[in-house]
Amino acid sequence: MEKLIYLLWARQGRDPDEIKKTLLEECTPRLLKLEPRMLAMNFSDSDADIPSPVPPPEGEDLIAAEVSIWLDCYEQRESFEEILAQTDCRMAGYLVTESLYTDYGGNENSRPRDWPDGQRSPGILTVAVFEKPDHIPYQEWIDRWHKVQSAVSGEIQPRTRYVRNEVVRALTPDAPPYKGIVEEAWPSAEHVTDPMLFFCAEGSEEKLAQNINRMMESVNAFLDMDRFRSYTMSEYLLKTHPE
Repeated sequence: MEKLIYLLWARQGRDPDEIKKTLLEECTPRLLKLEPRMLAMNFSDSDADIPSPVPPPEGEDLIAAEVSIWLDCYEQRESFEEILAQTDCRMAGYLVTESLYTDYGGNENSRPRDWPDGQRSPGILTVAVFEKPDHIPYQEWIDRWHKVQSAVSGEIQPRTRYVRNEVVRALTPDAPPYKGIVEEAWPSAEHVTDPMLFFCAEGSEEKLAQNINRMMESVNAFLDMDRFRSYTMSEYLLKTHPE
């Protein structure tokens, strides 16, 4: 089984909620009829309209949705891409290797998942996309991301789910050269917008500064933050049990 991720950018003037409605109400039933192993979608919609921890540059086209599709073989993707193309969004597709580092109920920040497929997940999702800096050898970059950053962020942040996607290769022409796509779920919007909660500082300015410095040291060791983008989204797990 292989995982494919499609990023959809809203064209200027498009309402992200309109794109969400098209994907959920029109595209999802058709995608499910094609019998993917699993299907999930994330949306930059009005339910997730809060500032990103790392806001994109002003005036830049924003990712309106992320669609994840699990297939037996990525070469089966053509019919799925034809359906997604009808959203009239700029689209980039990637074959990825997924690591479910932490799932709901996997730490003290959330209960095990108890909501059905198709229902919005509680809380807020942040979706980050990033490239590999040219000056870092690939294996060193992976080690800094997987062995260091994943653990550091888990220790000092209240995330409820962490899905790490390492990009194998792009599947569509002119796709940005992203090498990582990360989905992190948080208990509430306040946990994303309040630094005391976002960095588990427990009301201590000293601990807040320590945790921010620790995070920035880890992040800057493997990322070029000028080429890093993060979006706040609503998560919809639409089919989660492979048949």
